[in-house]
Amino acid sequence: MERAAGRNLGRPNLKQEAAKFIRDLILSGEVRPGDRLDQDRIAAELGVSRLPVREALIALESEGMVENIARRGAFVASLEPEDFIDHYRMYGLLSGIAAKRAAQAGSPDVIERLSEIATQMRATTDPREHDRLNYSFHQAINKAGSSRRLTAVLRMLSNNMPSHFYEYNSEWEYRSQALKEHDEILDAIKRGDGDSAAAAVAKHFNNTGEQTVRMLRSVGFWGDQSERPAR
Repeated sequence: MERAAGRNLGRPNLKQEAAKFIRDLILSGEVRPGDRLDQDRIAAELGVSRLPVREALIALESEGMVENIARRGAFVASLEPEDFIDHYRMYGLLSGIAAKRAAQAGSPDVIERLSEIATQMRATTDPREHDRLNYSFHQAINKAGSSRRLTAVLRMLSNNMPSHFYEYNSEWEYRSQALKEHDEILDAIKRGDGDSAAAAVAKHFNNTGEQTVRMLRSVGFWGDQSERPAR
C-alpha cells in the first residue's frame, strides 16, 4: 500500500475516497481474500481519521467486497472468479441498454467524441492514460443513453471495477483486443444499429471480466497463502 503514502485526499466525501482506495487495493491484487485490512494504516496513508475508513468498510461490506467481523476487524471477502465474471456480465448487459439508445439516437456529437477517444487510445502507450480514456469511452456511451436510474446502477457497478485495469494488467497485449472491440461498438453506433451495439458492449465486458480474472490469478489473488511473497 506504499503507493499512496502521504496522500492527503482534501476532498469533501472522504468515505467515498477511502472506499475507492480500498477497492483498488483489492481489485489490483495488493490485498487478497482473507487478508486483514489495517484501518489505522489505511487512514494514515490517506491522511484522514479512522471514521471515513470505518464508514467505507461498512459500505464495502454491503457490496460484498469486505467482511467485518466483530472484535476482529475487517477482512477481504472470499471473492471467487465467478463474482468478477458475473459482475462484468451484469455491467455489460446494462451498459448495452445505454449503447442501444445511443445508437438509435445517432447524435453526431456523441459519435465524434467516441471517435476522438478511440483515436487517442490507439495513440497512447501509457497504461494510465489508456485507463483514463477507456473510462471516458464507456462513460460517454452510458451518458448518451442512460436514464437517471440506469445511470445510478451503472455508477454503482462501475465502482466495483478496477480503476487501474491497464496499469496493473500483466497482459498488456489485451489492449489490442479491447481496441478492436471498441471499434465494433463504435461502428454499430455509427450505423444506428442498436441491437448490434448492445451485443458488442455485452461481449466486450464479458471478455473484460475474464481478463480481470486472469489478471488477478497472475498476481496470486487466489494462490496458496504460504506461497505468497513477503509484502
